[in-house]
Amino acid sequence: MLSLFIPVGIIMVAGLLTLSALSLHLFLLQAIWIALGALTIVFFFFFDWRTAFNVRWVIWAFYAIALILMLFLFLHGPVIRNARNWIVLGPISIQPVELMKAALIFLYAMYFRRRHLAVARWQNIVTSFFFFVVPAAIAVRLPDLGSALIFFGIWFGFLLLLGLPLRRVLATVLIFAVAGVFVWMFVLRDYHRARIVGFFYPQQNTLGVNYSVTQSRIAIGSAGFRGKGYGQGTQAELGFLSEPTEDFIFAAFIEEWGIFGGLIVLAAFFFLIWRILAIGSLTEENFAKCICLGVAIMFSVQFFLNAGSATGLLPVIGVTFPFLSYGGTSMVVDCFLLAIVNSIRKRS
Repeated sequence: MLSLFIPVGIIMVAGLLTLSALSLHLFLLQAIWIALGALTIVFFFFFDWRTAFNVRWVIWAFYAIALILMLFLFLHGPVIRNARNWIVLGPISIQPVELMKAALIFLYAMYFRRRHLAVARWQNIVTSFFFFVVPAAIAVRLPDLGSALIFFGIWFGFLLLLGLPLRRVLATVLIFAVAGVFVWMFVLRDYHRARIVGFFYPQQNTLGVNYSVTQSRIAIGSAGFRGKGYGQGTQAELGFLSEPTEDFIFAAFIEEWGIFGGLIVLAAFFFLIWRILAIGSLTEENFAKCICLGVAIMFSVQFFLNAGSATGLLPVIGVTFPFLSYGGTSMVVDCFLLAIVNSIRKRS
């Protein structure tokens, strides 16, 4: 159990340190969300996860509720920071896309537990494709391109890791390449296109579309091995770094704690992924194996999109770093998924 939660604790502490230096208000809120996540973990330590989540209608209901909430956002959600990503209930804001990530993991785990040996059949590829493409289409229109990419990553990750043959992989990539032309022309908004173009020309428009990644690179590059010290990060503390508590919190953390601190967070994260996969490999139930696989895929996709944006290796997409970035719904959902993995470990 400790080998699963020690790395998570390291990442959470790193996030809390960064938040406390930037905003005491967000630090206190994040501490509350972490406490709620911890209660979820304790609950599933004593409650057998299979009682609820090994039932088909429960999983379909979970997926349907998340989809309905996303559709409600698209139709009637309040516009906050030029997007309809949050359902506001008094002092609490809920992100339905975070619920959809968990719902897709359970749905794909249920679907592939008896079809993992036939994953190469086009029927299974196409059917599983529609599970993610509907919420992804809604997410793009919110607009939340980052979540749409995570939905895609969960689906494609399952196909790859369950043994999709290379010819099927190439065919699928070709289909999405053709679809990408349509998406570029008719779906993406102007600022999405500008970010992608800016990715290929990082030295241009550094005060415009490339401003965020430029400041992130400055924060990381100026940190040195030991960093500038707690509360001394100039890019984050003086407001040059965009979204230092969410999308670019990894850059804000490295600026204060250096490359050494960043390597500790990376080591903790990769160890966490390894432990989740190891737990999945030890259980005899295909459903439980697929859940662990899905959780590892989701965390990994989010990490690579977030870290890739912060370092300029990917266009700026707007995805949180699991357990590090500020976010109430994301923190509770991530802890919930970790609680299920720990419950699988306990009963393997």
